[in-house]
Amino acid sequence: MPQANDLSVEGRVVAVAADRGHHFSKPTRDFIALVEGHGVEGDAHCGAFVRHRFLARRRPRLPNLRQVHLIPSELFANLGKAGFSIAAGDLGENVTTAGLDLERLPLGTLIELGPTAIVELTGLRTPCVLIDRFRPGLKRQVLSSAETAPPFKSGVLGVVRAGGPVAAGDAARVRLPASPLRALPAL
Repeated sequence: MPQANDLSVEGRVVAVAADRGHHFSKPTRDFIALVEGHGVEGDAHCGAFVRHRFLARRRPRLPNLRQVHLIPSELFANLGKAGFSIAAGDLGENVTTAGLDLERLPLGTLIELGPTAIVELTGLRTPCVLIDRFRPGLKRQVLSSAETAPPFKSGVLGVVRAGGPVAAGDAARVRLPASPLRALPAL
């Protein structure tokens, strides 16, 4: 787990996306509205209880720890070097950021987005088989073999602690939790 001084603590929102349907990719929007305790208004994953199709069929009353999906835009550049053309919303994220090392942030980190919204990080997004259906071979690119790196490089998930609008160009500020810092679990 990196130390607090190793983490970028201020970045910005590059793009936002939402989709009412359960599709792999999400269309980008001018803005999204985060709703406390539920997620992104009008998004298929919005709700107090799990909305992930696989999990919801098995345990529909689980708390929704996947209300918001955030991805660092720097991932797109790295994937581009490997021959994959990926844009904001393509991997199903709601918020694309720049300047934040999201996957290295600890569990419970608060990310302030825009004027009032706050997302608490709950875990690493685990890439599933759908990522290879979207682009064959992509899953291998988002798995990490380095001992010091997070196991997945496909963004983070969180819950909305304070609602509000979020748009491209907004600030994204990190507030680290109190010690001890714990790595994000796979979700």
